[in-house]
Amino acid sequence: MEPWSVFTLLCCLSLTTLTAAEEEVVMNTKMETSDLRWTTYPSTDPEWEEMSGLDEEGNSVRTFQACPMDGSVSHWLRTRLIPRRSASVVYVEIRFTVMECSYLHTNTRTCKETFNLYYYQSDEDMATSTHPAWMENPYTKVDTVAADFLLRRGGERKSNVKTLRVGPISKRGFYLAFQAQGVCMALLSVKVYFKKCPALTHTFSSFPETVPHSLVQQANGVCVPNSAPSGLVPRPPTMLCGEDGQWVGPPSTSCVCKAGYEPVDTDRCRACGAGQYKSSMGPSVCRVCPMNSNTHSVGAVSCSCRPGYYRAPTDPPDTACSKPPSAPRNIVPQVNDTMVTLEWSEPLDRGERADLSYAVECVRCGSGRVCVPCAESVSYRPAQSGLTARRVVIHGLRPHTQYTFTIIAINGVTDTSNTPPATSAINITTSTDVPVPVSGIRRTKASEASLTLSWPVPAQPHYTILDYEIRYCLQGEDEVWQYISSKVNSVVLNDLSRASQYRVQVRARTRAGYGHFSNTATFSTLPDGMESHTRLIVTGVLVGAGLLILITVVAVAVFCFRKHSRLRDSELDKSGQYLMSQGVKVYIDPFTYEDPNEAVREFAKEIDVSFVKIEEVIGAGEFGEVCRGRLRIPGKKENYVAIKTLKGGYTDKQRRDFLSEASIMGQFQHPNIIHLEGVITASCPAMILTEYMENGALDSFLRLNDGQFTPIQLVGMLRGIASGMKYLAEMSYVHRDLAARNILVNSNLVCKVSDFGLSRFLTENSSDPTYTSSLGGKIPIRWTAPEAIAFRKFTSASDVWSYGIVMWEVMSFGERPYWDMSNQDVINAIEQDYRLPPPPECPAPLHQLMLDCWQRDRSSRPRFSHIVSALDKLIRNPASLKLTGQSHDGLSPPLLDQRPPPPLSQCGSVGEWLRLIKMERYEENFIQAGFTSFELVAQISTEDLLRIGVTLAGHQKKILSSIQTMRVQSKNSLRY
Repeated sequence: MEPWSVFTLLCCLSLTTLTAAEEEVVMNTKMETSDLRWTTYPSTDPEWEEMSGLDEEGNSVRTFQACPMDGSVSHWLRTRLIPRRSASVVYVEIRFTVMECSYLHTNTRTCKETFNLYYYQSDEDMATSTHPAWMENPYTKVDTVAADFLLRRGGERKSNVKTLRVGPISKRGFYLAFQAQGVCMALLSVKVYFKKCPALTHTFSSFPETVPHSLVQQANGVCVPNSAPSGLVPRPPTMLCGEDGQWVGPPSTSCVCKAGYEPVDTDRCRACGAGQYKSSMGPSVCRVCPMNSNTHSVGAVSCSCRPGYYRAPTDPPDTACSKPPSAPRNIVPQVNDTMVTLEWSEPLDRGERADLSYAVECVRCGSGRVCVPCAESVSYRPAQSGLTARRVVIHGLRPHTQYTFTIIAINGVTDTSNTPPATSAINITTSTDVPVPVSGIRRTKASEASLTLSWPVPAQPHYTILDYEIRYCLQGEDEVWQYISSKVNSVVLNDLSRASQYRVQVRARTRAGYGHFSNTATFSTLPDGMESHTRLIVTGVLVGAGLLILITVVAVAVFCFRKHSRLRDSELDKSGQYLMSQGVKVYIDPFTYEDPNEAVREFAKEIDVSFVKIEEVIGAGEFGEVCRGRLRIPGKKENYVAIKTLKGGYTDKQRRDFLSEASIMGQFQHPNIIHLEGVITASCPAMILTEYMENGALDSFLRLNDGQFTPIQLVGMLRGIASGMKYLAEMSYVHRDLAARNILVNSNLVCKVSDFGLSRFLTENSSDPTYTSSLGGKIPIRWTAPEAIAFRKFTSASDVWSYGIVMWEVMSFGERPYWDMSNQDVINAIEQDYRLPPPPECPAPLHQLMLDCWQRDRSSRPRFSHIVSALDKLIRNPASLKLTGQSHDGLSPPLLDQRPPPPLSQCGSVGEWLRLIKMERYEENFIQAGFTSFELVAQISTEDLLRIGVTLAGHQKKILSSIQTMRVQSKNSLRY
């Protein structure tokens, strides 16, 4: 083949380009339009020939071709000096073609299909046709280049592209040299470039354009405006630039936005706007100013408080600004000789802070109204300042001295504000003038129904006596005192019994309070020992005859009683009272104590408030909140307790009534009576601590677990309640408010009687041990016996009636007794001998026991000991619990027969139907599941109920029973 023909073939090939990464080109022959003026060797007979051609886009380019016939001679082609600029390594991209040797008419033994590439470094352009020498040394060989595609006649026309790495280069420039030795080839283009890492902003760090001088080049960066390096020792960020022009890895140091600036994407920080702030460096965003604060400019690191509001020095910047509290309210003093107890109510405005505390200031005022601070001998318990409870006891005061006590409300910004703290003050005068006891009581006049008494006025050194309090009782009834008052030192006692002896005591009251009662004096109404002797003889004869008759009657009564006692409960004695077993103590009413606090100290253990930790509020009682907490007494195991608290603003009577329940509970020790752990009276608020019952009140617990317990489990619960009530009856204690809501259940399903706020003492010596309410207070009609409703007569027998109602509540899983009947309807129904029917699936023996508890005659009702025995028999014979039946004949008229579930046809909507059958808790479930019409509800199945969330078996049964009733009624209506 002719050389010209070979060149023509090479030039006609289609050229392809290769897109490189970030690079800087230092030479590209494709961009040259004139002669390249490269040097060839040998110059006398050069094989390399420069020619013009067209690239793939039709542009004119300069190329070289060589096709030597003799493979033993080297033909060199050298570029002009190429500047390296800032690179230490460059890349040479060569586009070329090579003819296959078998298609050339040459000696194939000397024909080659490769060529060599060399380079030579130089600081100056000093190369000539003879220098440097045309040999491998002083040139440095880069590589021997072989073609991937060879040209042949009729074959595919492809060019080759090779990229070679040249370096390291340390001088100002370099030459490239191509050596062809027996190869027929064409250089289509030569591009020389080096790679560099582009300018980069990453994670708020900015790095300049960087040329790598080694395999990995470290580049120093800076943080973007309004950002700074993070870390304990801030350092400028650095990053690695790879030889291939790619950044390697994240920056060595992270930059974050400064305080007052928030990140925008990852490359800039923006100033917080008006009303926003950012208090610290980091990736967080600007936040809206807390309440009662604002900013004055953009880029704020904190928000300034509005006028009148402040932030404590320890408050973080995101804390809302607050203000000092208002003054404490309603200071209530109690003066006891030289000791003063102060209690007060919380300020109306706490200043929107939780760190409220109190301090007490004391000044002593003299006769000239000159006040000086109290002496150091005055002590404050628990402290003078830093008080969190609203109660302080002040000791060491002087007698007959006027003091002014100031209560200061303090919170975290009180010291920060420019205004004095809010205070409340009270003036108190101490006294040691406890009234002198009264003595010398004498009878000045007497009749069959009255006594006139008088006594000398006791001497008081500083104060006059304001009035007297007299208490008296019939001899032998020491616990039934009656009280009257008198402004003078005499009194008339009326409505007394004839010929009876009365015990009398008197005490005086001054401004310092009541003194102690006098010694007991005994006086008789007429007739007494002053009557005539004749009357005494007649009286003696009559008394003798009466005694003879009485002895005869007693003898007959004893015989009958002994015979009858074999059939009666051994708990009932001659007077109808419950007998006390040997060793069982009798309950003592705390209200019989002259000082109710003494009853608390006797029956309840005082607990240090530091031993108690309140965790959460679980309810509300009559006097305050009910909480769950933990009690840890040193040396004992920590346990959970229920805590009743006395709310602020209480009266003395409310405090006595509140603590009286502890005085009652503290006397009981039984596994089925709620156990009192102790009381806290030395700090405010007062607290009563009892054992914690995990499952709460029995009625709500049963409703929550409707249908989940077997009859034997329910009987076990009833047996525990009856056992606790038997214990109370043996202690002559009447509960008066026995109901499922007042029974607590623990995690082991043990039921315990609680709530002793309405109970009263049964007089041991009374033949009719009842409590008669003189206050006419509220009575739980549905649970109360008829005689208690009508005459306010409460006995253990009335508790038995209430226990029958509790049985019905338990067996109906918390159903409301008498359903939706009004209280008056319930009273009328009971008077007409109506009784509650058996709950669904209630065993007949249990309902019979309920009916026995509801006997109109209270003496016919079983005792609690009988009830416990009856339940024990049922537990020992579980088969008897499978017997179910209707109400007892004659005691349950059809009017109160068991109600069937209300049918769907009587309801206006699905929600109304669910409310009628007490299943309103599932209304939302039905709606979400699509059961919004009666047609759909009528087709519901057990699987559907499970799917919509009705998982309790008892609830499923109640719903399906109502649906079945609807289906039956629908069929009957079609039939007729």
